[in-house]
Amino acid sequence: MDYDTYGSSAVELAIGLANAALDPPGGVETFLTSHAEWFSDGTALTLSDRDAASVARTSALVRSVALAQSQDDVLSRLNELLALARPRPYATDHDGELHLHYARRDAPLLEQLTTTVAMGLSQVVVQHGWQRLGVCSAEGCDDVYVDTSRNASRRYCSNTCASRSTVAAYRARQKT
Repeated sequence: MDYDTYGSSAVELAIGLANAALDPPGGVETFLTSHAEWFSDGTALTLSDRDAASVARTSALVRSVALAQSQDDVLSRLNELLALARPRPYATDHDGELHLHYARRDAPLLEQLTTTVAMGLSQVVVQHGWQRLGVCSAEGCDDVYVDTSRNASRRYCSNTCASRSTVAAYRARQKT
């Protein structure tokens, strides 16, 4: 699966948000600090408790899109996420390559995050299909992932989970 660099990075941000440990104290701030490159220069990376709760809600919405079992379900959940977005795209070459940013430069942190996540996730769903989003099949893991394989056959969030599941299945067969 091939999609543009900025869009794919926005999807990675969305997946990172869905998989982040946002529990207080400091979970949201830790996530934001580790993804500071996504926010306009000068954007304060601290949020009120109310805005931190909104970040957690956005995270839950991203996860709910990945958990959806039908196209109608995906559309409903994705549209709920998109309703939070305030897109004001602009073109830039700040990193040496022309690309679009989804939220205006002077937007508050929460708006930048929500808009980028919603737009990136919606592009994958619309351009590549809702089945490209999934939740890891490994026992004890519930991480969200985007399936970038050619044949849309991915079942695990990482090679680590795939290997662990393969070994566990092998050992279970050997016991019987």
